[in-house]
Amino acid sequence: MKILDFIEQLKQVKSLSKHEQLVHGIIDTINSGHLQIGDQLPSINVMVNEVGYARKTIVKAYEELKDKGLVESKKTKGYFVISDNVALYVKIALLMYSFQKFQQEFYNVLRKELEDKVQIDVFFHHNNEDMFETICSNVAGKYGMYVVAPIQTERCKSVLKKIGPEKLIVVDRFLDLGTNYTYVIQEFMQSTLLNLQTLLPKIKKREGIVLFYREDRDYPIELLNAFLEFVQKNNIKFKIAKSYESGSVQKDQLYLTIDDSDLWSLLKDCRSYDFRIGKDLGVLSFNDHIVKELVSGGISSISTDFKQMALTTAANIKELSFSKSIIPTSLIERDSV
Repeated sequence: MKILDFIEQLKQVKSLSKHEQLVHGIIDTINSGHLQIGDQLPSINVMVNEVGYARKTIVKAYEELKDKGLVESKKTKGYFVISDNVALYVKIALLMYSFQKFQQEFYNVLRKELEDKVQIDVFFHHNNEDMFETICSNVAGKYGMYVVAPIQTERCKSVLKKIGPEKLIVVDRFLDLGTNYTYVIQEFMQSTLLNLQTLLPKIKKREGIVLFYREDRDYPIELLNAFLEFVQKNNIKFKIAKSYESGSVQKDQLYLTIDDSDLWSLLKDCRSYDFRIGKDLGVLSFNDHIVKELVSGGISSISTDFKQMALTTAANIKELSFSKSIIPTSLIERDSV
């Protein structure tokens, strides 16, 4: 009775009530394939004897599984599995960096695709390893699926490996957890190089390029490495600053922003000095959204399709067809460079 093994594991999760341990244990058993449609659940009496919980606790768990449409009861015969589509009945923990525009788009599409039968609880770690570990500890065992944008460190890797590969989807950033784990990510190094190279004729018209990059933020190190390789390969004058300082904008420079707060401050100064975006200076940003299409005549962006990332993640959850996917990163050219 594999079901007892799953329940025994969940007994170690102190934050789960007894009936929640039973419900999650049975769902995990169905999800693993050890319980299939038509199989009978252990009788109430067997569960009382084997698990050691009160009869009313067992009944409560079985009735909740009935309400979810996963099992049915047959008079005098017991409870039987009638659906293995457990993804539509589990709670999902979504752990993200922060609620920025592009991550909000990811959440909205995921929410829409999974419909109302799925509960999605959102948590933010803000690239803080202590917070990341605390959140993972607090949600352990409480959810049927974990969708996580990881911090790319060994410490966070060890934390995530405590979650079974059948319950975890890594999104946005790659973290090597082994061949059994599912990911839906973007690629930074080669895509950034390729897109900057596409813009080389326009970039060469500027006196230099300024990148705003902070090592203490969640910026991918691959972006910095790609930028440095590009400017050195093409003999382009460059500067790296932590953030945009008000009043520092200059003509004939190309400004490359990652954080939108730098972009908005830069654009505000351009308007104050009557600088024409795309004429007097260039502006290029990462992570596109609709506002960048509308502001200042349109801001060119290097961006992953976060809608597609969410659609692929949702398909993995709904179809239980876990895979490894890299979502393409594209150059969205407007007139700002």
